Amino acid sequence: MKIGRVTLRLRTTITLMICAVVLLVLFIVYVLFGMKVTEMTKDAVQNKALTIARTVSRTPFVIEELEGRGDPEGIQRYATDILTLNQVEFVVVMDMNGIRLTHPDPAMIGHHFIGGDEVAALHGNESVSTAKGSLGDSVRAFSPIYGKDGKQVGAAAVGISLDNVHTAVQQNRWIIYLGMLLGGLMGIAGAVFLAHKIKKMMFGMEPDVIAKLLEERSAMLQSAREGILAVDKNLKITLVNTEARRLMDRLGVDDDPVNQMVGHIWPQLRMEKVLESGEPLQDIEVEQSGITLLVNVVPVRVGEHIEGVIASFRDKTEISVLMERLTGISVYAETLRSQTHEFMNKLHVIIGLTHMQRYEQLEQYLAGILSHIHNETDAVIRLVKDPVMAGFLLGKQSRVREAGVRMELLEEGILPEAADPDVSRELVTIAGNLLENALEACQGTEDKVIRIGFQYEDHSLHFRVIDNGIGIPENKAERLYEQGYSTKGKDRGIGLYLVKKSLDKLGGSIYWESHPEHGTEFIVQLPYEVKSEE
Repeated sequence: MKIGRVTLRLRTTITLMICAVVLLVLFIVYVLFGMKVTEMTKDAVQNKALTIARTVSRTPFVIEELEGRGDPEGIQRYATDILTLNQVEFVVVMDMNGIRLTHPDPAMIGHHFIGGDEVAALHGNESVSTAKGSLGDSVRAFSPIYGKDGKQVGAAAVGISLDNVHTAVQQNRWIIYLGMLLGGLMGIAGAVFLAHKIKKMMFGMEPDVIAKLLEERSAMLQSAREGILAVDKNLKITLVNTEARRLMDRLGVDDDPVNQMVGHIWPQLRMEKVLESGEPLQDIEVEQSGITLLVNVVPVRVGEHIEGVIASFRDKTEISVLMERLTGISVYAETLRSQTHEFMNKLHVIIGLTHMQRYEQLEQYLAGILSHIHNETDAVIRLVKDPVMAGFLLGKQSRVREAGVRMELLEEGILPEAADPDVSRELVTIAGNLLENALEACQGTEDKVIRIGFQYEDHSLHFRVIDNGIGIPENKAERLYEQGYSTKGKDRGIGLYLVKKSLDKLGGSIYWESHPEHGTEFIVQLPYEVKSEE
């Protein structure tokens, strides 16, 4: 909030606004109650004076005195007692001529009543008035006095000084002042407490910061490549980003999903389960309308309470394509690194022999290299007709040689070129991960050998990878294809998981046999359509 050039913080703004409202309300209450208290106090004083006047007018010996049968001194004593007990200004008894029979000042007895407002009472009517008499300004109440025969014989007057009335009003107003003070203090304390709680609920941030964060959050959600769907604790959809709407359109959800129950639109997400248990669901596969999505569902916690659930999802096909690209790039990068390293070693030998002018040994060395490369290349070209797999194996040979392992292609069959390029890419993923596992298994053995064999028959391909490594322990066999599980340390356990996922995609299967200290053989079988039967 800005006042001129000064910008007030949220807590200060809330405190000042609440205090202003409280003070305004207290002022209005003061005005209304002040008027009411004054009126009520005056009414109470008038009723008190009138009640005393009625009491005096109905006292028997007051009536007898006015009828000429009473004791003048006794009625004066009686009036004085009434005056003292009720703390009033005067109690006057007068006859029908307005002559006082009693008065606080005995010298005034026998004189006419002053003020002129006694006329109504002498004519038989009760009245209350404010007038100035011999004792000053006062509130005066009059009540007629009737004899035993019912004939009026006089009147009684009771007066209360206006100073006493003002004092009573002021005393009652002090109660209002005290109430206003307490109310103001409580209002200020409540304003400070409320401002603190609101600021705490807003994590100590100012409104402009929250507005900026909200805009940034909205921009991030809408620009995310993953679909994001949020529900509240009643499982009603509260947020759907652009990517989620696109995927939901592909799934056949045409209506606007916001404010609808997620169970009616997309029960496969199991968001109600996460809301109840508080446990997230990670990387679950949801298939609908022929589309497979990879979904993560997590609870939204505010403090210790779950206030909703958020689901993020992406088309698994897009993820698979991305993983294939990353796997291919990784394989090619590793192949280039190995070949570069091997080439540099050979180049150093050539430079050294040239420098020493050992041309005969140089010729023999180059002939051996060319013969070795020719043998390796010839075996791959003869047995592997698929260009993608052939290129992969030729590159992998450098990596295998660098690790001190010999790789052999078994002369048991050939690998024809696949009709579908996606099958070739999946086969590279399968072979690459199995070869990497075989390389690691061979570490620690003396004669490190990896054998690879392909056999195609009747639209089916059998693929074997054999190593002479340490083997697989029996107690690890059950979790071999589980994502993240590995006996080789943290951040491992992805290779065989990817192999299994690729085979599931292709409709293939995998088997293995292992003997401790003698090696492991993985056997892959999958449907395989060739590009040409020749």
